[in-house]
Amino acid sequence: MINVSEALEPLAAWFRSLGIPQPIVEWGHPVMMGIVVVVMGSYVAWTGWRGRLAQDKDVSFNSRMSHRLLAPWMFLFLAAGYPGGVLSLVMQRHPIFESPHFWTGSLVLILLLINSLLTLGGFGGDKPALRTTHAYLGSGILGLLLIHGVLGLI
Repeated sequence: MINVSEALEPLAAWFRSLGIPQPIVEWGHPVMMGIVVVVMGSYVAWTGWRGRLAQDKDVSFNSRMSHRLLAPWMFLFLAAGYPGGVLSLVMQRHPIFESPHFWTGSLVLILLLINSLLTLGGFGGDKPALRTTHAYLGSGILGLLLIHGVLGLI
């Protein structure tokens, strides 16, 4: 079986050779991903729920459009931050698979992918149960992201 840390070590060593200050190596990923989760995540969740619950049809439509526009970007930024977090662990010589932060991050991306597939599948012909599943799963993912953040800080 391949040792992921060993496989990534040459890349980590190259980044270490650049003389990147230790605070950037240690805190760059948490700060950038924290911004994505707090700012984008809360806005994506807010617009999603506002789109579902608003009584005014214009407000609901505009919220849904904002949600549709920003949610894929949030997924993209989180997916792009994932390898940065793994590389940060390797650069700091922390074991990857012993980190609960690694496992919660992996679970977040898997759940976001599942939630995305619900939307790409048109909610199975616009079935209300799948729309409700999407809403609650998305909210659960945001809660998991908060736990993920705490695990990354301890």
